[in-house]
Amino acid sequence: MFERILVAVDSSPTRLASVRSAAALARLTGARVRVLHVAASAATLAAVVSLEDDTEAQSVLDEAVGLLRRSGVETEGVMVHALTTQIPGVISETAADWHADLLVLTPHHRDVLGALLDPRVSDAVVHKGRTSVLLVPENDEGDPVELPVSDH
Repeated sequence: MFERILVAVDSSPTRLASVRSAAALARLTGARVRVLHVAASAATLAAVVSLEDDTEAQSVLDEAVGLLRRSGVETEGVMVHALTTQIPGVISETAADWHADLLVLTPHHRDVLGALLDPRVSDAVVHKGRTSVLLVPENDEGDPVELPVSDH
């Protein structure tokens, strides 16, 4: 069913929900997983400002790759630098270039006004890309929802 799963992670605490779900799916299907982390920058009138330094970005990526490898999943990690406005396109293009069968994301919940002023990356990726997308929710305590995993 799935041979290549791309899981996109950011630096938010909810990132591990998508990583754990990708691990469960990969173990069930034998898929390879590529983890993508976009080290974001914001453009102002005067300059481009990094929102995350390379050490932090690499730590986020390494954490996700390590979790997947400890789960027995064949995994690689990729870090890309981009402006915040480019993130949905970078995720969609990475999925297409790698020929991913599935893209796994954790959406960030916002109120209606926040969503109108600043649409979620996950919403933009769903509408922009041509890869199937799994949006992994978090539970009420902010912990990731665990997918059941079979040992066979």
